[in-house]
Amino acid sequence: MLSRSTLSKAQAVARLNSVPRNALAATMLRAALLHTLKPRQQASAATATATTASSVEAAALSSSAAAQQALAPLDTFLRRHNGPRESDVETMLQALGFKTLDEMIAATVPDSIRLPEPLHIAEGEYAERELLAKLKQIAQKNKVYRSFIGTGYTDVVVPPVILRNILENPGWYTQYTPYQPEISQGRLESLLNFQTVVSDLTGLPAANASLLDEGTAAGEALVVCLNSTRKKTRNVFFADINCHPQTLAVLKTRAEGFGAEIVVADYKSFDFASLGDRLAGALVSYPDTYGNIGEYKALADQVHELGGQLVVVADLMSLA
Repeated sequence: MLSRSTLSKAQAVARLNSVPRNALAATMLRAALLHTLKPRQQASAATATATTASSVEAAALSSSAAAQQALAPLDTFLRRHNGPRESDVETMLQALGFKTLDEMIAATVPDSIRLPEPLHIAEGEYAERELLAKLKQIAQKNKVYRSFIGTGYTDVVVPPVILRNILENPGWYTQYTPYQPEISQGRLESLLNFQTVVSDLTGLPAANASLLDEGTAAGEALVVCLNSTRKKTRNVFFADINCHPQTLAVLKTRAEGFGAEIVVADYKSFDFASLGDRLAGALVSYPDTYGNIGEYKALADQVHELGGQLVVVADLMSLA
């Protein structure tokens, strides 16, 4: 008996003998082509699979980057900074005749004041919340001791109601309009309240306020005293030796531009009569740089008799 495999081969040979020669050649050619193309199709399929995997991986990375950007802190400098677009920069550079920003900076900023390498600010960009937390962490390393510096730098207790409703009130330091970045409105309102308090504490009919520090304010008071007199020879300004040293330093610098003479001495022992009609004004401090409280009524009467003005640098808390 013949095996099943032998019968299958015999049947296949019989079938081939029954097929016409043209059809047999076409069949064999088709089989050869399929045998040749099959590995290429498999390779193409593998390449397509790899390409699809790469596309999926790239899409995943892109989605991850987009998610990180969307969830990034909004209070970082770059995200809050409204700078020019790249097209705007190119337009401006073209109008100025430069190709790059580095070329423009090299032509305008001298080498002696330009850093050759990029400015290193931090290891990474901090959000405002992260930066405040880091600054608090650094500040905790400070050791707080009792200060005996004096010279006007005295500690005070700010009532929480004032701290909460004025100093921490966003209405005081938020810009009035988007195109007005400065805090003009809150500043003007705070100055109005400040000069009203000054008028109440000093008992004066009028008061003027500014954002000047004590030394600069004393310099402005010097200018007021010089301009209030009609005599050009009245150009001597007296300053008590116990005024704060930073105030005296600014006062002397300010006097140079106006040709005024600053006399620094102790108001208790100084002979004001020796100045005669040259005295434009006198400056004293309340309290002085050592914390002493002086009585200036007699000094005020003497300076006014000579035609001068008395200027008092006062700590408002000492007038309350």
